[in-house]
Amino acid sequence: MDVDMVEEAEGTSRKIQVRFVTKLKPPFKVPNSVISIPANLTRFGVSSVINSLLEATGDPDYKPEPFDILIDGELVRMSLEEFLAVKGISVEKILEIEYTKVVAPRKEEDPALHDDWVSAVDGSSSRFFLTGCYDGLGRVWEGAGLCTYILEGHTDAITSVSVINHKGAGTCTLATASNDRTLRLWKLNLDEAIEHPMKISAFKILSGHKDTVKSVGTQTSGEMICSGSWDSTIKLWQTEFDVEGDVSIKKRKVKDQDEESQLEGEAVSTLLGHTQHVSSVVWPQRDTIYSASWDHSVRKWDVETGKDSLNIFCGKALNCLDVGGEGSALIVAGGSDPVLRIWDPRKPGTSAPVFQFASHTSWISACKWHDNSWFHLLSASYDGKVMLWDTRTAWPLSVIESHSDKVLCADWWRSDSVISGGADSKVCISSQISVQ
Repeated sequence: MDVDMVEEAEGTSRKIQVRFVTKLKPPFKVPNSVISIPANLTRFGVSSVINSLLEATGDPDYKPEPFDILIDGELVRMSLEEFLAVKGISVEKILEIEYTKVVAPRKEEDPALHDDWVSAVDGSSSRFFLTGCYDGLGRVWEGAGLCTYILEGHTDAITSVSVINHKGAGTCTLATASNDRTLRLWKLNLDEAIEHPMKISAFKILSGHKDTVKSVGTQTSGEMICSGSWDSTIKLWQTEFDVEGDVSIKKRKVKDQDEESQLEGEAVSTLLGHTQHVSSVVWPQRDTIYSASWDHSVRKWDVETGKDSLNIFCGKALNCLDVGGEGSALIVAGGSDPVLRIWDPRKPGTSAPVFQFASHTSWISACKWHDNSWFHLLSASYDGKVMLWDTRTAWPLSVIESHSDKVLCADWWRSDSVISGGADSKVCISSQISVQ
């Protein structure tokens, strides 16, 4: 069978024999037969061929989709014949081409407006997302434009937010960090009927840092959190869900004082080693914390001993950090240049990044791996853009340009959306992103 209605150049192109394969489910599976296509097709032309083959199957559930293509596990970003020449692959043999849906948003939700810069976001709960703002307020959103709770109490800008226990229904605990040198813990009753938006106060204030608390990370069990501060330290805190029984989310008076003034927590321990501001912390495994700092280093900490067992210097002040990807082991960080760097600590010579992505044009403010993919991650930058990446190609899969100013934070939400906040005082939601 010849499919040559989509030749991309004038005149005739040499043909190559291909077989298409996919992990997609019907109606997106083409027949397994070998076909002949022009060698000068790029991924857009190949996508047209695949759609023509799918249309010919007559499946009533099929709708045209843009597809990306992979050869030998690498995303193709040039014509087929150029790719084969670069990789030294013979054009005489039957070429197996894997196709997958393009990773790009298909919808932009209406932005959620804030009163000041949006500096923090957490999309780890499928029921809601959480934002932090320079106006000192945290906000809980059930969706675009629907704010259900306002977290009131910080006396300066919120710098970081975290959903602590979001797996079950009912009560949920949140953590916020602030320029006011404190962290606060909050309880939500997600099943309670309330008038929106409901203002709530923290049930616990965590004090001890001597400067801005820049980042908060949650242990996977939810029993503890860690915080990174401008005072160059990392502190560990108990969340103590059962303190004084089930603490109501409403303000209670205790001897004419608000309950929040009665519950102040002290750090369980302090991790020392960074020599400059600690800008980002994550707690991906029970006994392991990772941190990034303006001292140009990424460190891996043993929670039990308080010692750092890995110390990667990258030559740039770092703003953001995440751990995930292949084997949930890859470290990604961004900072005071436009380069997103990824390290694999399982490999010898760990100080050299295994990937470097350089499409941003300004400092990188946020980076986050996708929860359900070994390959996909996002980055946000002061250049006003959010970019979606796949480690199988050096070029961004998609560039989201929803913001009119610096993007300060970004996260995945519900596996198929990206939430981002910025200096334009907006939270933008880019949705219907297909990540396999």
